[in-house]
Amino acid sequence: MLSREENNMLTQTGKGTPMGELFRRFWLPALLSEEIPSADCPPVRVKLLGESLIAFRDSNGTPGLVDAYCPHRGAPLFFGRNEECGIRCVYHGWKFDVDGNCVDLPNSPEGETYKDKVRVKAYPCFDAAGMVFAYLGPQDPPPPPPGFDWMDLPDDRTYVRKYHLRCNYMQAMEGDYDPSHGAFLHMTRDRAMPGTIQDASPALGALFGDQRFMRMSFIFDETDFGMRQISLTPESGGTTMALVNNYFFPTFTSAGIAGPGVYCSNMRIPIDDESCYMYRFRWSYEPFTEHQRNQDRFGGFTYPEQIPGSFMAVENKDNDYNVDRLLQKNFSYTGIKSFPIQDLALVEDQWGPRADRSREHLVRTDESMIRVRQRMLKAARELQEGQEPAGPNNPKAFRTHSVRTSLPSDLTNAEIMERMKELSVGPTYGPGVHAV
Repeated sequence: MLSREENNMLTQTGKGTPMGELFRRFWLPALLSEEIPSADCPPVRVKLLGESLIAFRDSNGTPGLVDAYCPHRGAPLFFGRNEECGIRCVYHGWKFDVDGNCVDLPNSPEGETYKDKVRVKAYPCFDAAGMVFAYLGPQDPPPPPPGFDWMDLPDDRTYVRKYHLRCNYMQAMEGDYDPSHGAFLHMTRDRAMPGTIQDASPALGALFGDQRFMRMSFIFDETDFGMRQISLTPESGGTTMALVNNYFFPTFTSAGIAGPGVYCSNMRIPIDDESCYMYRFRWSYEPFTEHQRNQDRFGGFTYPEQIPGSFMAVENKDNDYNVDRLLQKNFSYTGIKSFPIQDLALVEDQWGPRADRSREHLVRTDESMIRVRQRMLKAARELQEGQEPAGPNNPKAFRTHSVRTSLPSDLTNAEIMERMKELSVGPTYGPGVHAV
């Protein structure tokens, strides 16, 4: 378990906190590109790492992310006019571009040059894979974008939805490194039921179904991007199922539901210390079929339905996630229908929205989760001591993904690590090798 001091360091991401400063060294998704869909569209409110901001897209289509308040007298820029490459405060007409420069100051008798002394806090942004990424850190110029495989893919090969979660980012993320919860939380009595985890990933279904996770072992490798984890599970016939599951700084994971050739990433981005946005992202080297896109849009399993006008799932904390006790008694372990909502119900309230991990009693199957926590705390402490994380300036390190394959059981750990590192870089899936 963690000490209270470690738990505070891990879960607090405001400006000036150790973890908050670590987050600010990396590019983060701040909103979906579709939230500011066109040039000179209405601005939208954004809260990120405890900071109140405004996002807009200027007349050239360039995204901007600036302080929510005008530096003149603190008027809210949300009500501003987005026009002629800038956001103009409607209180006194002060106008700012996406870089934070004051480009017009019409009510100042001090003269034309006075505007050169005024700035609004602004963060650099770019669009990629349906998201607007922002850099909130101190480096000027900012580091290059991370080199994820999916950054440059066309729109027909990526799909993303955003959900508002009412809990700390960490308790939302840790389920991706919890191999034993699927054997309970996501199970049904009918393993052939379409839309269950077995349907999404037969190998994982078999793993959970007979609780082979109890014999699972792990290999861990600290990297510039975060941590590579390889889980090893004995199979019949003298082979071992090897699964790479990556942790990417600061809170990107490669866990999730996928089919052959489809990769997943979950990104939990703190709104504040008691809420976060989850970007549920899928991508492929080949275009998604219309059937796949319809399953995402309308299937309700991978991407649950949202309340119109919000990023809140229809099944949420206010209605107890529509738990069906009759279904729970006779068919489903939880009585909660959607796979992601099953997770949501169990993470949004763990001793409250920001869990006190000093109260935990951990077991061996929690090792992956423990390692991720340790990796994050180590990086935050190193930054406190003046050692910048290596990942932001090594974008190629992020060009890796999850992969699953069967290996001979007599390989050494070093041989397994080398083989899985080769498979997890580039589109290498094929017979016996699967994206996860």
